[in-house]
Parts: sequence; C-alpha cells; structure tokens
Amino acid sequence: MKKILLLIVAVFIVAGAILFWVTNQSGTSQTTKTQSTSQKNKETSKMAENKTLIVYYSRTGNTKAVAELIHDRVGGDLVQIETKEARPKDYRSEVSQNAQEQNNNTLPALKTKVSNFDDYNRVFIGTPTWNMALPQAVESFMNDYNFSGKIVIPFNTNGGYGAGSTFSQIKSGTKGAKVLDGFSVEGGQETNGVLLAIKGNRRVEVAKELDKWLQKINIEK
Repeated sequence: MKKILLLIVAVFIVAGAILFWVTNQSGTSQTTKTQSTSQKNKETSKMAENKTLIVYYSRTGNTKAVAELIHDRVGGDLVQIETKEARPKDYRSEVSQNAQEQNNNTLPALKTKVSNFDDYNRVFIGTPTWNMALPQAVESFMNDYNFSGKIVIPFNTNGGYGAGSTFSQIKSGTKGAKVLDGFSVEGGQETNGVLLAIKGNRRVEVAKELDKWLQKINIEK
C-alpha cells in the first residue's frame, strides 16, 4: 500500500513538471511572437512615415542632378515634371514663353501624373529659377494635388542669382503642408552657354552641401 502511494505521488510530481515545462515553453513562444510582431509593426510604421516623393522640373539637367543626389540619400520615388506640349528648345524662346505664362497666370497642362500622390507624406519639389520665379509647370503641378498634412521640402538650382521667389511660391502653392527650409545651389548659366554644370567634381561638391542641408533639416531615409 505504501509503495502504491509513493508511486501515485511520483506520478503527480512528474505530471506537474511536464505541465510546468509546457506552460513555460508556450509563454516563451508567445513572448517571442509578440516581440516579432511588434518589431514588424515598428518597421512598417517607419516605412509609412518616410513615404517619399521627389518631383523636379529641369531644362538643362542641373535640377535633375540635384534630385538624383537627394534620391541617393533618402530613397523614395523620383518623378520628372513634364508638360503635355513640348517646350521651346531655344533658351530665349523658352524665357519669353514662360514670362508670358507668368504674366497671364497661365498653367500649362502636364503629362506627368502621380496617381498615388495621397500615399506620400514627404514631398521634395525641385525647380530652377526662371525670371526670378517658378517655371509655370511647377505651379501646374502644385495646383493639381492636395498637400494638406504633408511635409514639403523645396530645392532649387539657379544661374547665380539665387532662388528668387521660388521658395515662397512653393509655400503658397502647397497650402496645409509643413514646408521646410529649402536648398539652393548654383547650376548652369544658359545665357553664357553653360548648360549642365552639376557634374564631375562639381557634383561631388554639391553632394557634400546636400548632406549638410539634409542633416540641418533632420531628414533621413
């Protein structure tokens, strides 16, 4: 009888140990699963937070070069603004047509369409300075979309006379957005026959200036 009681006690001890082990393993597995899910959620949230669009308008390639450098550093989607009707290839004809469009507040129709624009919460807008102001094609782009709640980051290339009114126009044209400090850099001087200037060593120099700017405005990939 005593042996039977000891046997029963032993069985209960073994069963308890097994139950404890199974419960502990299940808890560990659940904790690991929870941690994994939490990490994935954080990564997904970060990706959503940094959904970036880089749009630019470029005639001679300098603004395009800056846009590409930004893309190398922050990722996202890179889109060139293009008009439905071809622009004049001659520089003076282009300046004349754009000045007339500015004076008449004419917005040229765009070939460029960003169907998923609402998905982006961070939009870089790149532009040259024309007649100390925005090309009307950039005004058209801003007029086509709702920027409410987005972060807008302007950048500019110019012939040595600065950004002009381009940054203030971008701020006015993206109502409801938070507009950060812009980046402006000298590009080509088409009147002097200098077209694509941001290349070779100059491109390296501009890249270094960009890095300082992105750090200053606290933008990362």
